[in-house]
Amino acid sequence: MAMKRAKIKSIPYEEFKDNETYEELVEQLNAGGANVIVRKLDDLIDWGRSNSLWPLTFATSCCGIEFMAVCAARYDIARFGFEVTRNSPRQADVILVCGTITTKMAPVLRRLYDQMADPKYVVAIGGCSISGGPFTKSYHVLNGVDKIIPVDVYVPGCPPRPESFLYGMMQLQRIVKVENFFGTTNRKQKDPFKVTAEEKEETIYNQEEEA
Repeated sequence: MAMKRAKIKSIPYEEFKDNETYEELVEQLNAGGANVIVRKLDDLIDWGRSNSLWPLTFATSCCGIEFMAVCAARYDIARFGFEVTRNSPRQADVILVCGTITTKMAPVLRRLYDQMADPKYVVAIGGCSISGGPFTKSYHVLNGVDKIIPVDVYVPGCPPRPESFLYGMMQLQRIVKVENFFGTTNRKQKDPFKVTAEEKEETIYNQEEEA
């Protein structure tokens, strides 16, 4: 059976001033048998990254039990692509800080964060990791992991329900989806596309909330 090949003489660069011209080229390719999807490469990369975040588990207390629950069959975190938990920071994309972080454990957490490759993210889960929880006035508990590492998403609760856990991970997905993979090399540097990214993140948030 002979394959049907698409034929386009040339791209009319002088006429390429709007999306309609681009869409006509795509229609010609589709009519010739070539399936073409036109999007920015940033969108494709961010879509893949947001749905394949590998977490480094850092469970120190009861929030770790909720993490076990959200990974089990009832809630099934694999639906979002987060099930590939790593024990090595060099293979992880995000740290899930589940539980109390003592002052003695804080340097270990910081070392693990430093060993992760960029881009990397942190999710503080539960009251203990956010603000110290019931131990907020204790001398030996860190009053929030954001004092030693930057936190991207906070999931409140003591401990939070698995539904809250999943909602927090969906917020992290929205952050990843609006990043500029080719725009900036380090998320800690000043991002010239920050305003555009915030507007795009708000648009995605509104669309998903309406759905």
